[in-house]
Amino acid sequence: MAANIHQSLTPDTTQEAVARGRAGEMFRALAHRNFRLFWAGAFLSNVGTWMQTVAQGWLMLNLTDSAFWLGLDGFAATVPGLVLTLLGGVFADLLDRKRLLLVTQFGAGLTALLLASAIYTGVVDRWIILAASFVTGCCFSLAAPSYQAIMIDLVGREDLSNAIALNSTQFQLSRVLGPLLAGVAFVTLGVAGCFLANGLSYIAIVIALALVRIPAGRREGAHSLRERGALWRDLTDGFRYVLKRPRVFMLLLISGVTSLFGAPYLTMMPVFARDVFQMSERGLSVLMGTAGAGSFCAALLLAFLGDPKRKGWFVLGGSMAFGVALIGFSLSTNLFLALFFLFAIGFSIVCSVAVINMLLQRLVTDEMRGRVMSMFILSFIGAFPIGNFLAGLAAEQLGAPRTLAIGGLISTLFVAFIAIRSPRLRALD
Repeated sequence: MAANIHQSLTPDTTQEAVARGRAGEMFRALAHRNFRLFWAGAFLSNVGTWMQTVAQGWLMLNLTDSAFWLGLDGFAATVPGLVLTLLGGVFADLLDRKRLLLVTQFGAGLTALLLASAIYTGVVDRWIILAASFVTGCCFSLAAPSYQAIMIDLVGREDLSNAIALNSTQFQLSRVLGPLLAGVAFVTLGVAGCFLANGLSYIAIVIALALVRIPAGRREGAHSLRERGALWRDLTDGFRYVLKRPRVFMLLLISGVTSLFGAPYLTMMPVFARDVFQMSERGLSVLMGTAGAGSFCAALLLAFLGDPKRKGWFVLGGSMAFGVALIGFSLSTNLFLALFFLFAIGFSIVCSVAVINMLLQRLVTDEMRGRVMSMFILSFIGAFPIGNFLAGLAAEQLGAPRTLAIGGLISTLFVAFIAIRSPRLRALD
């Protein structure tokens, strides 16, 4: 049909028709009832999560007055991913993904409510925050592979790329609204109100998952452990599968290095807000929201493009731009320049990570999807604990700006080296 249109219209009209077609295709995955429910529930829950992220960083900094404790809190929240994400990937291939998500989301919501109660009653301290971060991290690590792998259950293979792009869009939009709402909650409800809002927001995703009805033919993860053998064998099979596929391995490596040296900027953000730019907690909300706005715009772009060409260059260019923007933000003393670089940080990392997600889902087999996606999540989120811990230690000695600038430089040089040495990766389309 597209060819017929091309033959019958003038070049200018053809371009307009293509643009209109792309705009209409941006939201095609939402035609699936299951995906609409999941998208809406996940969006509301993620808004609450980002509200708590802003509040928790500010709370920990003011309780401890230490960048090291910020890094340690980030470590506690993400260290479960080093082990549980891989197990979650096996579970995503063996068990009912929907049930696993229901259990883990309920656990994370309950933890947020308990932490809100501790703040309201005045008993909260650094150790309670660390414990809550660890429990929530366990829930997220077990759920994350199923969260990614369930996409094909919700929409089928034909609309998978669009569903991934739209799911990224809702997550990035929540990165804008969550911090902004946190700024409002700071004034009206206090810090504890952000934790309460997050706990209540999990109701949305639990209800959405309860209403989802996955056809039996698509329930790829619903197999018993006994049918598939031991967990260890399934894990080693997943590692062997990745090591035999250089492009898959390289994509995971780029994700891991970028996260290890770049992602701690989120954890260190309260230091920049309070100590570099002399801003209040509402200023922290603006900084976090600006990075989220960049991510949201990138997600919208990818949704508009649908199936972007030159995906290899999207990954490499996005990762290098992320490192450069991180250096720029770290060394900025002018607030408006820092906001520009924050927007660029959010935009570039989504261009890279979201396209890595698309490529991995296409390059791997259905049988290995859950395990490979768990490795993808481990490469990005699993590098957080090490990166956060090292960034916290380094920031105590060098300061947060120099620490992040060094991380950005290492990330940029590594990706540039990969781009030069890997023509097959550059050629991915």
